Amino acid sequence: MTACTNRLNEAFAYAHHLHQQQKRKGTDIPYISHLMSVAGLALEHGGSEGEAIAALLHDAAEDQGGEPTLAEIRECFGSEVAEIVRACSDSLVASGEAKQNWRQRKQAYMERIAQESPSTQLISACDKLHNARALLQDYRQHGEALWERFKGGKDGTLWYYRALVEALRRADRLPRQLLGELERTVSALEQESAAPVEKI
Repeated sequence: MTACTNRLNEAFAYAHHLHQQQKRKGTDIPYISHLMSVAGLALEHGGSEGEAIAALLHDAAEDQGGEPTLAEIRECFGSEVAEIVRACSDSLVASGEAKQNWRQRKQAYMERIAQESPSTQLISACDKLHNARALLQDYRQHGEALWERFKGGKDGTLWYYRALVEALRRADRLPRQLLGELERTVSALEQESAAPVEKI
């Protein structure tokens, strides 16, 4: 059993500070709920405290300041956490700077994830599982209008999730229960969105 210390509390407070104005796309749900869920999934699947901290901070550098934020994470929580956060990020541009094209960023992330550390793969899988569950739930509520929230649209979003499942399966480092749940959720999203019905 993973023993959690005050470092986890500090990481939560830091994540809340960084993301407190952020909402989940197309919703009024505070973004911190996603970070809490990813950290919970990491712990449920055997993650260490350091991995749970990285889960809480996995979007911090990408969404909230780039390299300067990553340097802060390294100083406050150590190199191991910072390297997981870096590897989980598809962009590290400073606040206000334009990110690279969406498809290029996702393609690059998908191509390297199979070579990343088991810790990075764990956090990435937990992140994508929570996102895929939310997508499936929202699709059932909103139908095809859901895809308007995302830069990749329907085709790009579904491509990205399937490509990541395949890459993580090839790497063969994840707990089987986690990989299986991710694959089942992505498959359900693909199947339901393949035969769309009008949602209320």
